[in-house]
Amino acid sequence: MNVVHPALPILALALVSWAVQGTDSAQAGREKAATCSACHGPDGNNLQDIYPKLAGQHAPYLEAQLRAYQAGTRQNVLMAPMAVSLSAQDIADLAAFYAQQPPQPGTATEELVELGKRVYRVGNSDSGVPACTACHGPGGSGNVLAGYPKLAGQHPAYNVTQLEAYRTGERVNAVMQAIAARLSDPEIRAVADYIHGLYETP
Repeated sequence: MNVVHPALPILALALVSWAVQGTDSAQAGREKAATCSACHGPDGNNLQDIYPKLAGQHAPYLEAQLRAYQAGTRQNVLMAPMAVSLSAQDIADLAAFYAQQPPQPGTATEELVELGKRVYRVGNSDSGVPACTACHGPGGSGNVLAGYPKLAGQHPAYNVTQLEAYRTGERVNAVMQAIAARLSDPEIRAVADYIHGLYETP
């Protein structure tokens, strides 16, 4: 039986919006992002590592996540009330703005690189963990058409939080839940940290 993940229709809508509305104004998005800057920084390169960096993220992915917050298919006590009042144009403009911002790279912790690199590039055949590169690419650039987000440079604390949310089922994605359930705590910490400095080891 073929099962359609509940997020796929939302992502498909975002992809269509992104393709059709090619004239979305990043300038309008910049103005609308003023409220977002408290957590995500003025250009999406925030310093608070519990919140995600948005700079350089794929516009369709950003749109899909905002729509998921609106629909309640992705839960977050801070983002849900922020997203609920956004119009379709607001979402498109915000996504266009953040997608155009140059991301600031991070730095991996030396003692965690070996394990983190192994998990990201090879996975763990003993526990059934596939390599992250299969979906997110060797350089962490993701896959815009498939809806896989860019990971390179993302904050370690945020990465850990999301992997743990997938593991507990708090965040719903069948593929990521299955992977996170097989990751050990040291593997989660190491791969999350490796992703932060991924640009260093292309």
